[in-house]
Amino acid sequence: MPRAALLSIHARVEAAEPSTWEDPSLVQLWGPRFNVFVVAARDLAVFSLGTLPGDAKGRGRAEDLAARLNAVLDGARMSYGEAGRALGVHHNSLRYAAATGTVLIRWDGARQATVWTVPPPQADPRDARLELARRYLHIYGPATPEAFAGWAGIGRRYGAEAFDALGTSLTPVRTPVGDAWILGQDEAAFRAVPGPVAPARLLPSGDAYFLLQGADRDLLVPDAGRRRALWTPRVWPGGLLAGGEIAGTWRRAETVMTVQPWRRLSPAERDAVVAEAESLPLSTARGRITVRWDD
Repeated sequence: MPRAALLSIHARVEAAEPSTWEDPSLVQLWGPRFNVFVVAARDLAVFSLGTLPGDAKGRGRAEDLAARLNAVLDGARMSYGEAGRALGVHHNSLRYAAATGTVLIRWDGARQATVWTVPPPQADPRDARLELARRYLHIYGPATPEAFAGWAGIGRRYGAEAFDALGTSLTPVRTPVGDAWILGQDEAAFRAVPGPVAPARLLPSGDAYFLLQGADRDLLVPDAGRRRALWTPRVWPGGLLAGGEIAGTWRRAETVMTVQPWRRLSPAERDAVVAEAESLPLSTARGRITVRWDD
């Protein structure tokens, strides 16, 4: 979501501002598994066409819906509720059209998304899917074809086909939770000695750093109780990153941020967490963020 995207950007890029997620270099769309993504505009084809159904029926549905939506909007923008009513379909079904790369949205996380159409990307869907697999492996690897298919929402067959097509650009590896693959070009980074880490980062709910499934979660958070605290059945909390490791969770209500550390933080670490909280580029926070420790 946009506010989460903003905090994810802030955790990695200096000088992020409340409006950074709306920079012209970025676009918002229903991407993999119809979740809302904020991505680089130049990567629109990757995160849309990369998920286009491989079967004729699914692809036809997406393309037909996209064409009808384009005709109804006729260059205008409207809420996706209005667009759905104009088409005589449930508005949530408009998400299927996004896989064509012709549907963009703006959603601030509160009201209904605004939807409009753009010209189709000049890219081959197969090439887009392979690039999507490369992006996935670069961020989440080591990984398997099944894990990629689940994340992208494309079906296991198509995940396996993508990995097969990547061929010798992949390197097989063994991990504590089973055999998997990495990009061959990333091998040096896996073998490199870790560099300096930030003293503290406040990762938002759903941040790519801990957007993991299954046994991969065990590697990031070995303690089962703490895994349940981070990956809850409902809305996940944010993750507190201290010294390069997940060290707790956090939630915010207006100007009060509640931090629940999993270990005793040093005074310097606590100061770093407070400084990070106060630096968050949140236009909705009315006043200075106050950190409340729940330990």
